[in-house]
Parts: sequence; C-alpha cells; structure tokens
Amino acid sequence: MKTPFILWITGLPASGKSSITSALVDQLRSRGVDPIVLESDTFRKYFTSHASYSEEDRVLFYRGIVDLAAKLVGHGVPVLIDATGNLRAYRQPARDQLSRFAEVFVDCPLEVCQSRDPKGIYRKALEGSATTVPGAQAPYEPPIHPEVHIRSDHVDPEDAARKILDFLVMNEWIPPRRVQRV
Repeated sequence: MKTPFILWITGLPASGKSSITSALVDQLRSRGVDPIVLESDTFRKYFTSHASYSEEDRVLFYRGIVDLAAKLVGHGVPVLIDATGNLRAYRQPARDQLSRFAEVFVDCPLEVCQSRDPKGIYRKALEGSATTVPGAQAPYEPPIHPEVHIRSDHVDPEDAARKILDFLVMNEWIPPRRVQRV
C-alpha cells in the first residue's frame, strides 16, 4: 500500500457521515485497504471524563483524535475520522501535521438533518435538554476548500463513498484496483 492517509469526514450531525464512512470502509477493504475509523461517539468517552460537549471538552477531544490519527498513520495505518468537528480550528491541526490529509464535507441542509435525527439530538436541543448541538445551538463551520464535497441529500452512501474512492485513486493514495498479496 502507498503512504497512509487521513480523511476527516465532517458535516452536521445526522448529515450521513457514518453511513458514508461505513460504505467507504467496505469499498476500501474490497481493494485491500484496511482503514481504522475514529468515530466521535465511540471515542469521546475515552478523551473526556464525562463525555460532555463543552468547548473545553471539544478542544481536548479533537486534539486527542488528531494525535491518535497521526500516530496510527505513523505506523502505516490509513485513518478515517468520522466526526462533526464543528469548527475549522478543530480540523486544521490534522491538515497542518499531515501531508496526506483531506477533508470530506458531507453537506446536507439542516432541515434534512433534523428530519433524519436518529439520536434525537435536534429534538432535545429544541426542548432545551441537549448541550450545544452544531447547527442548533453551536456553530458549524464547513470546510472552505474540502478535497471532496458530497451533497448527502442528493446521493446515497454507496455513491458518495465511490466519489471519495475516486479522489483517493486519482491522487494515488490507494492503488487503482485491489492489490493481490503474494
């Protein structure tokens, strides 16, 4: 495999990040590339003691995710970060540290995200019981120049994953077809 990479798959909560990431993992594995997924809901509890969404905890969490991703890449492992990363300042350190870094912007209108809302976070935000949901009470800063821009309200996760895969092949971050192990 070529030098490993980090893709940060960012977008509003319920924009389709996790569905696209899952489809991308399947497509990468079919080509012999086995990435590690750092999914925010899974890893947040490891970086912050009470898994809150305070600004202080977000800074600590995203710094930890970037450091872990950099260490994995240093050991030859491709990394997919599946996390809102609502401020550019959270994502920028990964771009600054790593030469093979790309942002994938999963763009979806807030109304569509609110209608999907599998975890009920937008509903809780409207009721006042959620803490700073990006797009509701907290800002979301989309990437200025994402390497891949996906309108998840227009394409399904499989097609979105193929678009990301095309970017990886075109930039020679992965081979154009499955690598046969000998």
